[in-house]
Amino acid sequence: MSVLVTRKAPASAPVRSARVRLLAERMLRHLDRADCELSVLLTDDPFIRGLNETHRGKDRPTDVLAFPLLPESEGEPRGPDAALLGDVVISLDTAERQAKERKHALMDEITFLLAHGILHLVGYDHQTDKEEAVMNAMTRALVQAAKG
Repeated sequence: MSVLVTRKAPASAPVRSARVRLLAERMLRHLDRADCELSVLLTDDPFIRGLNETHRGKDRPTDVLAFPLLPESEGEPRGPDAALLGDVVISLDTAERQAKERKHALMDEITFLLAHGILHLVGYDHQTDKEEAVMNAMTRALVQAAKG
């Protein structure tokens, strides 16, 4: 398993890359993706806003973006043979605001966003109510698995 966590958010909340890497590793093991490679970028609102505009046509910051390296297979989750998952980008600025609004710890919010991003990388989505229910259940399971 290879999880690379990079931080590009000098003025954002301090978050330890090693902690995020451990959370991601636990989530990947739970998904039986221990042989996969994953990149996580912890960034700020200006950077993620640029990505959101470029890749989704939305000129505003967002909390998390996922960039899979392999195409989806007709809406089905990607198989365990997909060794290179892709990139998860998390805005620490947005995560911090959301954590305050939801009255929970910043690391809890980051764990949730990381799980959400990883699920997108392995093929889950939330375009329909049914997809959203499945993704929400999977997100809860990953968050629980990350707690060890």
